[in-house]
Amino acid sequence: MNNKAHTPLFHVSRRAALPWYGAWGIRAAALLIALLACALITNLITGLNPLEVYATIWQGSFGSARRTWVLFQNIAMLLCVSLAITPAFRMRCWNLGGDGQMLIGCLATTACMILLGGKLPNGVVILCMFVSSVLAGAVWAAIPAFFKAKWNTNETLFTLMMNYIATQLVAYYIIIWEVPKGAGKIGIINQSTQAGWLPQIGSYKYLLNILIVAVVCVLMYIYLNYSKHGYEIAVVGESERTARYVGIKVDRVIIRTMFLSGAVCGLAGMLLVGGTEHTLTTTITSGRGFTAVMVSWLAKFNPIWMILTSFLLVFLERGAGQIATSFGLSASYADILTGLILFFIIGSEFFINYQIKFRHAAGKED
Repeated sequence: MNNKAHTPLFHVSRRAALPWYGAWGIRAAALLIALLACALITNLITGLNPLEVYATIWQGSFGSARRTWVLFQNIAMLLCVSLAITPAFRMRCWNLGGDGQMLIGCLATTACMILLGGKLPNGVVILCMFVSSVLAGAVWAAIPAFFKAKWNTNETLFTLMMNYIATQLVAYYIIIWEVPKGAGKIGIINQSTQAGWLPQIGSYKYLLNILIVAVVCVLMYIYLNYSKHGYEIAVVGESERTARYVGIKVDRVIIRTMFLSGAVCGLAGMLLVGGTEHTLTTTITSGRGFTAVMVSWLAKFNPIWMILTSFLLVFLERGAGQIATSFGLSASYADILTGLILFFIIGSEFFINYQIKFRHAAGKED
């Protein structure tokens, strides 16, 4: 009986760890293939010149100085939330409550701006905003962490439910603080006095936010890779049993790490309200807490690489919106292109972690 007839054409095996340039080379190739696929689909469906479409994507982000600054501001906000959830994700504690923790930070910041603005010096108001937003986000994340540490509850569902509670709390206080009464919205907070607004550096409206997030990025990289706490997070993520065996107090690490995640999310909320939007809505986070999961995962929980993945996602989002505006296409078509590009990029992770080995030619032995 010929056993070679039953030999599979190929088999999949786990790949040895690739150097960073090899992994990013595969991702770059995936991005190039994605652009070619999108070009083909664009031409077949709409008849548009793909090069014009791609030029429009570029214009959507870099077409003017204002668009460029808005791009970097959006990157900074997404990066801040991604940095926030990364310590928990490294620990294999799936914190999907980034949106809720940001919202609570936004709410705490808004409360300080409304209740303290004009009554205290602006520097004191900003300091109160910082402390209250960081503490609010930290406590909001520590609640599911406590239940996870003590009773092993499902942190994924718990943090998701906390998002809904945060949304309803914000909706409640919007009605209390609405201006004018019956409007159902707060409007621009302290528009005439600008009390609680973060200071502007020169003529660059968003520069302070960007610089703060850059500092957070560097500190988070050092914390995760060169501190005792970062080492404990990595060990707990590999195996809780091993962590307990070597004397690490796992419950304490879980609560501490989630506390840190929530604190940075709260900081992002303060930057969003105090530095960018100057108002509060239930949709102010724009789903960044969920997009941050993709940013963190694609960067392999490395804070430095998250800068690139944040840039890619924000660039595609803004470019997709510009396509819809310039060519009169629906936003759905722009989302299709974005989805295709992300599909190829995410799919490239398979080829980074695994390799396909084809059967040798007939007559050759393995």
